[in-house]
Amino acid sequence: MQPDEPIYSERQRFHPQDGTLLAVLWLVILTSPTFFLWAIVQQIVMDSPVGNNPANDFVLIVLALIFGIGLPLFMYTMGLDTQVRESGIFVRFWPFHRKWVVFGFDSIQKAEASIYSPLKDYGGWGIRYGRKGKAYNVSGNKGVLLTLKDGKNVLIGSKNHEVLCSAITEILP
Repeated sequence: MQPDEPIYSERQRFHPQDGTLLAVLWLVILTSPTFFLWAIVQQIVMDSPVGNNPANDFVLIVLALIFGIGLPLFMYTMGLDTQVRESGIFVRFWPFHRKWVVFGFDSIQKAEASIYSPLKDYGGWGIRYGRKGKAYNVSGNKGVLLTLKDGKNVLIGSKNHEVLCSAITEILP
Protein backbone atom coordinates (compact mmCIF):
# COMPACT_ATOMS: atom_id res chain seq x y z
CA MET A 1 0.00 0.00 0.00
CA GLN A 2 1.27 3.48 -0.89
CA PRO A 3 1.89 5.96 1.96
CA ASP A 4 -1.37 7.59 3.06
CA GLU A 5 -3.45 5.63 0.56
CA PRO A 6 -7.10 5.34 1.69
CA ILE A 7 -7.83 2.35 3.89
CA TYR A 8 -11.55 3.07 3.67
CA SER A 9 -13.34 5.31 1.20
CA GLU A 10 -17.01 6.24 0.82
CA ARG A 11 -18.88 8.65 -1.44
CA GLN A 12 -22.45 9.71 -0.69
CA ARG A 13 -24.70 11.91 -2.79
CA PHE A 14 -28.15 13.47 -2.43
CA HIS A 15 -29.84 11.04 -4.83
CA PRO A 16 -33.52 10.08 -4.70
CA GLN A 17 -32.91 6.34 -4.30
CA ASP A 18 -31.38 7.03 -0.87
CA GLY A 19 -34.72 7.51 0.86
CA THR A 20 -38.27 8.75 0.75
CA LEU A 21 -37.42 12.21 2.11
CA LEU A 22 -34.81 12.71 -0.60
CA ALA A 23 -37.29 11.55 -3.24
CA VAL A 24 -39.73 14.23 -2.06
CA LEU A 25 -36.93 16.83 -2.08
CA TRP A 26 -36.04 15.86 -5.66
CA LEU A 27 -39.69 16.06 -6.68
CA VAL A 28 -39.79 19.65 -5.39
CA ILE A 29 -36.47 20.52 -7.06
CA LEU A 30 -37.51 19.07 -10.41
CA THR A 31 -40.73 21.09 -10.49
CA SER A 32 -38.56 24.16 -11.06
CA PRO A 33 -37.33 23.20 -14.57
CA THR A 34 -40.87 22.20 -15.50
CA PHE A 35 -42.28 25.52 -14.36
CA PHE A 36 -39.62 27.57 -16.13
CA LEU A 37 -39.98 25.57 -19.35
CA TRP A 38 -43.74 26.25 -19.24
CA ALA A 39 -43.15 29.96 -18.45
CA ILE A 40 -40.68 30.37 -21.33
CA VAL A 41 -43.02 28.68 -23.80
CA GLN A 42 -45.97 30.70 -22.52
CA GLN A 43 -44.27 34.09 -22.41
CA ILE A 44 -41.62 33.99 -25.15
CA VAL A 45 -43.00 31.51 -27.70
CA MET A 46 -46.74 32.15 -27.32
CA ASP A 47 -46.29 35.85 -26.42
CA SER A 48 -48.66 35.52 -23.44
CA PRO A 49 -47.13 37.12 -20.30
CA VAL A 50 -47.05 34.98 -17.17
CA GLY A 51 -48.72 36.52 -14.11
CA ASN A 52 -50.02 40.00 -13.26
CA ASN A 53 -46.56 41.59 -13.17
CA PRO A 54 -44.46 39.47 -15.58
CA ALA A 55 -40.68 39.57 -15.64
CA ASN A 56 -39.09 40.61 -18.90
CA ASP A 57 -37.87 37.83 -21.18
CA PHE A 58 -34.19 38.22 -20.25
CA VAL A 59 -34.92 37.93 -16.50
CA LEU A 60 -37.12 34.90 -17.15
CA ILE A 61 -34.32 33.17 -19.06
CA VAL A 62 -31.74 34.00 -16.35
CA LEU A 63 -34.07 32.64 -13.64
CA ALA A 64 -34.67 29.52 -15.73
CA LEU A 65 -30.92 28.95 -16.04
CA ILE A 66 -30.33 29.47 -12.30
CA PHE A 67 -33.31 27.58 -10.86
CA GLY A 68 -34.21 25.30 -13.75
CA ILE A 69 -30.72 24.02 -14.54
CA GLY A 70 -28.31 25.30 -11.87
CA LEU A 71 -30.20 24.20 -8.75
CA PRO A 72 -30.86 20.60 -9.89
CA LEU A 73 -27.28 20.27 -11.14
CA PHE A 74 -25.94 21.68 -7.85
CA MET A 75 -28.04 19.22 -5.81
CA TYR A 76 -27.04 16.30 -8.03
CA THR A 77 -23.30 16.94 -7.63
CA MET A 78 -23.34 17.86 -3.92
CA GLY A 79 -22.19 15.17 -1.54
CA LEU A 80 -19.95 13.81 1.16
CA ASP A 81 -16.64 12.03 0.59
CA THR A 82 -15.03 10.23 3.51
CA GLN A 83 -11.64 8.53 3.65
CA VAL A 84 -9.73 6.83 6.43
CA ARG A 85 -5.97 6.98 5.94
CA GLU A 86 -2.97 6.24 8.14
CA SER A 87 -2.72 9.95 8.99
CA GLY A 88 -6.37 10.54 9.91
CA ILE A 89 -9.97 10.80 8.81
CA PHE A 90 -10.54 12.95 5.74
CA VAL A 91 -13.95 14.50 5.08
CA ARG A 92 -14.98 16.69 2.15
CA PHE A 93 -18.50 18.04 1.62
CA TRP A 94 -18.44 19.04 -2.02
CA PRO A 95 -18.79 21.85 -3.26
CA PHE A 96 -18.38 23.62 0.09
CA HIS A 97 -14.99 22.06 0.83
CA ARG A 98 -12.45 22.21 -1.97
CA LYS A 99 -9.83 20.70 0.33
CA TRP A 100 -10.21 17.85 2.79
CA VAL A 101 -11.12 18.53 6.41
CA VAL A 102 -8.74 16.32 8.36
CA PHE A 103 -9.25 14.82 11.81
CA GLY A 104 -5.85 13.48 12.83
CA PHE A 105 -5.83 10.34 14.92
CA ASP A 106 -3.81 12.16 17.56
CA SER A 107 -6.82 14.48 18.14
CA ILE A 108 -9.44 11.70 18.44
CA GLN A 109 -10.24 10.22 21.84
CA LYS A 110 -12.73 7.60 20.65
CA ALA A 111 -14.95 6.59 17.74
CA GLU A 112 -18.22 4.72 17.97
CA ALA A 113 -20.78 3.52 15.44
CA SER A 114 -23.94 5.48 16.08
CA ILE A 115 -27.60 5.64 15.12
CA TYR A 116 -28.93 9.17 15.52
CA SER A 117 -31.85 11.41 14.66
CA PRO A 118 -30.67 13.86 11.97
CA LEU A 119 -33.50 16.33 12.59
CA LYS A 120 -33.56 16.21 16.40
CA ASP A 121 -29.84 15.91 17.06
CA TYR A 122 -28.41 18.10 14.28
CA GLY A 123 -31.29 19.93 12.60
CA GLY A 124 -31.14 18.01 9.32
CA TRP A 125 -28.59 16.93 6.73
CA GLY A 126 -25.52 18.64 5.33
CA ILE A 127 -22.85 20.33 7.41
CA ARG A 128 -24.80 20.86 10.61
CA TYR A 129 -24.23 22.15 14.12
CA GLY A 130 -26.59 20.69 16.69
CA ARG A 131 -26.93 20.09 20.37
CA LYS A 132 -24.68 17.03 20.07
CA GLY A 133 -21.90 18.76 18.11
CA LYS A 134 -21.03 19.05 14.44
CA ALA A 135 -22.27 16.66 11.77
CA TYR A 136 -21.38 15.88 8.19
CA ASN A 137 -24.22 13.82 6.76
CA VAL A 138 -26.11 13.31 3.51
CA SER A 139 -28.88 10.83 4.22
CA GLY A 140 -30.00 8.20 6.64
CA ASN A 141 -29.47 8.04 10.39
CA LYS A 142 -26.23 6.09 10.77
CA GLY A 143 -22.71 7.34 11.23
CA VAL A 144 -19.60 7.37 13.35
CA LEU A 145 -19.46 9.69 16.33
CA LEU A 146 -15.95 10.97 17.00
CA THR A 147 -15.16 12.30 20.45
CA LEU A 148 -12.20 14.62 20.11
CA LYS A 149 -9.65 15.17 22.85
CA ASP A 150 -10.78 18.80 23.19
CA GLY A 151 -14.25 17.53 24.23
CA LYS A 152 -16.04 18.30 20.95
CA ASN A 153 -18.10 15.74 19.06
CA VAL A 154 -18.13 15.26 15.29
CA LEU A 155 -20.53 12.90 13.55
CA ILE A 156 -19.68 11.57 10.10
CA GLY A 157 -22.68 10.06 8.36
CA SER A 158 -22.14 6.76 6.59
CA LYS A 159 -24.10 4.04 4.84
CA ASN A 160 -21.56 1.57 6.24
CA HIS A 161 -21.14 3.04 9.70
CA GLU A 162 -19.86 -0.16 11.32
CA VAL A 163 -17.22 -0.73 8.62
CA LEU A 164 -16.14 2.93 8.84
CA CYS A 165 -15.95 2.71 12.64
CA SER A 166 -13.84 -0.47 12.57
CA ALA A 167 -11.47 1.11 10.00
CA ILE A 168 -11.03 4.05 12.38
CA THR A 169 -10.65 2.03 15.61
CA GLU A 170 -8.03 -0.23 14.00
CA ILE A 171 -5.74 2.76 13.59
CA LEU A 172 -6.65 4.77 16.73
CA PRO A 173 -3.78 4.74 19.24
